[in-house]
Amino acid sequence: MLTRMDILPEQDLTNAADLIARGHALAQEWQVQPGAFLKHHGVASEAEYKRARTAAGNHMQHAQIGWRDPVKSRDAWAEIHDRCAANTVTVDRYGICLDWSMGIPRDDRGGAMRGTGLILDGPDDFARLTDAAPVAPHFGDFVLGFPASVENTCAALAAGSTSIGNLGQYFTFRLQNHSDDVICTAATLTALALIAAQPVPVLVHSNLDDGFAALFGDLSSALGAVLLERHIGALVGVEISHCWGHHFSDPVRRLAFHLALADVSDTPGTMIYGNTTSYRGSREENFASLSSYLSIDVAGQLLRPTGHAINPVPVTENERIPDVEEIIDAQLFAARLATHEARHMPLLDAAPARALADRIVSGGRTFFDKALNNLTAAGIDTDNPFEMLLSIRRLGGRRLEMMCATGADHIPSDIAEEVAEMAQTHLSRVPHGDRLALAGMAPRILTATTDVHEHGKLVLDEVLSSAGATLLDGGTSVAPQALAATALAEQADAIALSTYNGVALNYYNTLREHLGNQIPVLIGGRLNQVPDSSNTSLPVDVGEQLIAAGALVCREIEEAVPALLTALKETT
Repeated sequence: MLTRMDILPEQDLTNAADLIARGHALAQEWQVQPGAFLKHHGVASEAEYKRARTAAGNHMQHAQIGWRDPVKSRDAWAEIHDRCAANTVTVDRYGICLDWSMGIPRDDRGGAMRGTGLILDGPDDFARLTDAAPVAPHFGDFVLGFPASVENTCAALAAGSTSIGNLGQYFTFRLQNHSDDVICTAATLTALALIAAQPVPVLVHSNLDDGFAALFGDLSSALGAVLLERHIGALVGVEISHCWGHHFSDPVRRLAFHLALADVSDTPGTMIYGNTTSYRGSREENFASLSSYLSIDVAGQLLRPTGHAINPVPVTENERIPDVEEIIDAQLFAARLATHEARHMPLLDAAPARALADRIVSGGRTFFDKALNNLTAAGIDTDNPFEMLLSIRRLGGRRLEMMCATGADHIPSDIAEEVAEMAQTHLSRVPHGDRLALAGMAPRILTATTDVHEHGKLVLDEVLSSAGATLLDGGTSVAPQALAATALAEQADAIALSTYNGVALNYYNTLREHLGNQIPVLIGGRLNQVPDSSNTSLPVDVGEQLIAAGALVCREIEEAVPALLTALKETT
């Protein structure tokens, strides 16, 4: 049995009513301004636009953009819209790839490690970007959920954005050296109250795959998280608009989750994200994956319109940041595919997805009820949005699912199956003798990620554990200084590091400064970084520089086992 002391041991927590009052007061000064999109379409909000498009039987399209260079981002904002429009294709909305350092307050951002995304320094920068073309601006990453939530939300509203997120990141993302959960919660709740007090409806975006859905093993648990977030939103007075899709590869489960979400929410959706985990082949092979998930998403909007925009992710996404041409190609491809899909609908039997959706909804409601009952029994005020936010964040996805999952009618998530399948594939490539040798050594391996992307770490953990290593959890988005301290305190034999978000070389160098040379460090994932001298804002591979700096670079996960054997033999 959990107690309040287990979750919220503080004697004096911040008062939720005071934070909400502050957010309402800020709304007197910071309100949605009629940016290019709202003026062009003559609407007060994107929610109004979505409802009109849905009523007319039209689907919407979403593109993800945002290079490190603000000028390039503004130019692309106009070029993508104009060239697609010239081909009678409407790109309705842009998601802006903000850098993770945007979650840090502006005055504290100077010394933060940068990723590959865009940094907007103030309201004017936000507005210059969104005025470049009449496309709905979706500020979906590193705005809500972090210490800079309030200042970022103010700037997004002033730039005409009526879709702001990402609430899902609040629960799982951690910024290096800026992860104080009370500060993050206070800033997030204040920003939510500011949104609630707007004179027009503003959608609070939450990407489930950035939240707990990427950690849950049961699809019903993911829908339970939807209900929990909607409950918190109702306490503040905001509409939560949910997104999902990265880790939904199975077509029946993908469509079923769409139908289940439509059953429990009448709020217009933001977008359905592309199934990027299925991009594992060449560009030509990835077109098959693009077509596969887009067909399901278009069918879902025809069967049960929800206002979610479809998201054609360029087929180069698994290699590097896509360029403008590739984004345009994907948008044109999606529009033509949607035309074909409408003709295919008589061939679609949605009954299996509908039956599965009913099970997901039933299990999700059970999850939600269990969560509220368990929190209430522990002494948490489930009508207090501050306590709800902080409690759920501190419990974490795996513990929450253990407490609340239905169990009897388990519906496995794609991510759980994909991790097991990928781990087995990588493990099968490890020579049997190497596995026996590593098991004989039984090394203590500290695994961690440089950023929030945990998928690679989950697969790595399965492979190393199956090969006989003892795993130590270094966490996700862990600061290099903290990871070094953990490795030394736990007497780890080696560190295995997964990276994704454009910080590979800087992170390794900082880690090595604090770690010394006695513990070997393996690093794999997307080994890239934007050079300081770059005039393209695109990241480049830094694998050779990592090797020169002393890192054991593993391009594939199975390479970790022989690399460990070599390194451990050298240190003994």
